[in-house]
Formats: sequence, structure tokens, C-alpha cells
Amino acid sequence: MFLSFSIPYEPILYGIKINMHLVLEYLAFFIGFQYYRFLRKKSADLISSTNRLSIIIGAIFGALFLSRFVAFFENPVLHYNQGWLSILNNKTIMGGLFGGLLGVELVKKRIGVKTSSGDLFTLPIILGLIIGRLGCFLAGTNEFTYGIVTNSFLGMSLGDEYLRHPIALYEIVFLVFLFARIKYLRKRKSALENGMLFKIFMIAYFSFRFSIEFLKPNPFLFLELSTIQFLCLICLCYYYKTILKGISYAYKKLHLL
Repeated sequence: MFLSFSIPYEPILYGIKINMHLVLEYLAFFIGFQYYRFLRKKSADLISSTNRLSIIIGAIFGALFLSRFVAFFENPVLHYNQGWLSILNNKTIMGGLFGGLLGVELVKKRIGVKTSSGDLFTLPIILGLIIGRLGCFLAGTNEFTYGIVTNSFLGMSLGDEYLRHPIALYEIVFLVFLFARIKYLRKRKSALENGMLFKIFMIAYFSFRFSIEFLKPNPFLFLELSTIQFLCLICLCYYYKTILKGISYAYKKLHLL
């Protein structure tokens, strides 16, 4: 007997409707953190426990602030009219990631840590994103994580009368591939400089999100780009040295063929 359900998926347990998006969001944090603890035990962390805790706190506060700041500007008129409670509840993972990055860098500068701290967080973050995006998919059109209307074979019914791009599923496929690739590179870490795994993740993920945003019914600001896409461009500019280094490396490899 096959399990069947419709999107949005809102199971009822003991007469209470379960918000699967919220459940999976909390599960993503819990599993991601447990995976981080597992990896830290298995690796030789160059950063002390005290400094690592300070870095995590910096990441949390940076993520909390910028995730809501960016989410507000995705559709400022709508969010303003919804009131302060809605503004505080709205958040975006893109702002969270970049805000967390800035929070970490500020804390590291304050406590004098020069060693890169991102590699240990990379796989747990990706795993958490995969779980969280499953929640986004199950939420359907109840959350602004659905795609534009399409007539292609990829179109799915996500809660309204239209067939839409299931961009949450697209992202899950991309993240699974990225997780496998970075896990492979982690085994060959001696060939990479410290901190490179996190940089690869940020560059790859923000590039992907810049592209996939064209499949969302976004209110575009100007230049036909959304708030998230401008944030993606800011992040890619932040890593421009790494990007140029990667382009140069790829060019040399192709030149040798």
C-alpha cells in the first residue's frame, strides 16, 4: 500500500494540525548541531573550545539579525503592513548564512583568532539545509518557497490550482550533490588550504540561489533582480579573490590538456 499525501502536507495528531515546516526546521538545527559535534570529536580542531563557543555565538546573532533584515526587504510593503510580529517571524536562510559569516568574522577579530573556522560547520550546515528545504517543500504555497507557474513536465501542484516549479526539490538535489562533493574534498583536505571547504560551499550555494531565484514569483527591486539576488552578488564579491583563484586554476588545468 503506497503512502499518499497532498501538498501542503499538514498531518493531524490527536486533533492538532502539525506544522511540518516548523518541525523540520527545528529538526534541521538539532541534527545539524549533533553532526557538528560528531565531526569536531573526529577532527583536530585548531580553535579552543572557548573561542569556538564565542564564534558560534557570533554566528547566531549575526544570522538572527541579517536573516530578518533581508527577509523584510524581500517585500517591504507587504511585511510592513503585516506588523512587527510578522517582521520578527519572517526570515531567510540566505541572510542567516551571510549574517552568520559577518558575525563570525567580527568575533574572530575581537578575540584575535586568525585561523579559519568555517570548514567544521560546512557539512552540518548543508545537512541542515537539506532537512529544512524538505519542510519548505511540504509547506507548498503556505510559505514563499515555491516557484512560478510552468507547463513543463517538472511542474507540481503545491497547494493552489497551478502547476509550479518545485524549487525546494531542485535545491535539495543540488545540496545532496554539494554535500557529497564537499565530503569527498574533506577526505583530501591536505590538498586544500584551511577554510576552503566553507568558501566553496558559500560560492556554490549563493551562485545556485542567484540562478534559481529567477524561477520564483519575486517582487523584483530594480535591474530585474530580487533582494536575495543582490545579497548573492554581495556574497560573491566578498569571495572575489577565491573566485579569481579558482578561475585561474581551472584555466591552467584546461591549458595543460
